[in-house]
Amino acid sequence: MPVQNRCTYTLADFDFTLPPELIAQHPSPERSASRLLDGRGERPVDRVFRELPSLLAPGDLLVFNDTRVIKARLLGEKPTGGAVEALVERILPDTAGEPPHQVLAHLRASKSPKPGSSVRFGQAGPGGVTGFDAEVLGRAGPDDSLFRLRFPADPFALLQAHGHVPLPPYITHADAPDDEQRYQTVFADRPGAVAAPTASLHFDDGVLAALAARGVSNARVTLHVGAGTFQPVRSENLAEHRMHSEWFEVPEATVRAISETKAAGRRVVAAGTTTLRALESAAKRTPGQGLIAPQRGETDIFITPGFEFEVVDRLITNFHLPKSTLMMLVSAFAGHEHVMALYRHAIEARYRFFSYGDAMLLDRARTMP
Repeated sequence: MPVQNRCTYTLADFDFTLPPELIAQHPSPERSASRLLDGRGERPVDRVFRELPSLLAPGDLLVFNDTRVIKARLLGEKPTGGAVEALVERILPDTAGEPPHQVLAHLRASKSPKPGSSVRFGQAGPGGVTGFDAEVLGRAGPDDSLFRLRFPADPFALLQAHGHVPLPPYITHADAPDDEQRYQTVFADRPGAVAAPTASLHFDDGVLAALAARGVSNARVTLHVGAGTFQPVRSENLAEHRMHSEWFEVPEATVRAISETKAAGRRVVAAGTTTLRALESAAKRTPGQGLIAPQRGETDIFITPGFEFEVVDRLITNFHLPKSTLMMLVSAFAGHEHVMALYRHAIEARYRFFSYGDAMLLDRARTMP
């Protein structure tokens, strides 16, 4: 459900110049050894991520996105021998009257395959694994940018056997065994994402234990991050941007934990923008039902300055691409001028940017950004 924001900014307001060498190509040797820019006050404070438990208070609620990244990138070829690269955007549930094992995917080829044709994915490997043929059923999506494919068996199993980790486009190396572990949170549970909830990549067992000892409770939501998270905004008028849709769920246990936290006067802390989007989407869908109610479904919420937050009080987030919807989200949350000043500091202090980069901690602006 789209939410209208009272935004007076244009695309250029979210631009900045980033030295290419600050784009992290690999994760830090230890998850919690990443840097943490504490942006809660007027002046930024440089910290290390493992300090996070000391920055939260007993009784605060930390909400995680428990989605699991699938090996969604496939390499293959058409019967003519032409190369094909696929990025599976979503695995569709089996529906009565429809062929099973369908997925929606982005396809890159010199010439798009036609409906009724097939694509061979995977290659010979250990144990006689020789790949599989996927049938092209046709184009799909609101702008026909996706293809509907039918796999011969369970898509999750085939992707695990033949797929590659779907590293973001700004990471230039091919996926390696280390990426399969590190481009995944330690609490990933529900498979379906094609991009990681990157703010949570910094959490390890030591930080989680320290949070528990501090008296910080936790809860889960699920939002299966889509490739649209990297989609650029092309219009200077933000109202013209069409936001991608992602599946999310906010369970009853999380709603109950949020209600108890708010009643006690404590803070709800979102681990990442995907968690925030899930929580605020659920709140916007529940007028007259209290602050928030259990929800599951699709969200295309587009958060820009002027958005009225209802649930999240504090945000942990990585550093985002210039002119991206996520830059707009964090600016809406903490204030545009404040966020842009933090980014200038981060560049001067040589923080590492984007998915494998460092993190920042933000409080919600108490006045309209």
